Amino acid sequence: QVQLVESGGGLVQTGGSLRLSCAASGRTFSSYTMGWFRQAAGKEREFVATISARGVSTKYADSVKGRITISRDNAKNTVYLEMNNLNPEDTAIYYCAASRYYLSTSPSLYTYWGQGTQVTVSS
Repeated sequence: QVQLVESGGGLVQTGGSLRLSCAASGRTFSSYTMGWFRQAAGKEREFVATISARGVSTKYADSVKGRITISRDNAKNTVYLEMNNLNPEDTAIYYCAASRYYLSTSPSLYTYWGQGTQVTVSS
């Protein structure tokens, strides 16, 4: 069992930056691929980024490449999402999730989810 709690969301202007954190409970955090997803109002949940269990490999959605960086600290049971040059299209609830599948981009392959943190980018 893994419990996930996101933090760091908020209101930011276009071009601004935010760093999201996701703190995990449990001693098996380092065995999971971790992912970030987002869901805008009226839209389906979409993949943002994922990182392998040891943090060696990452994968990003095309829409965020070059602006967003995923990282993790297994000693702290935490995964991060550094977001730069934000625009209004990035406005959404951001969720972190844990998966047993390597670098999965499909929400259906993630077992554990956090409650989400709101990110709002004003124009």
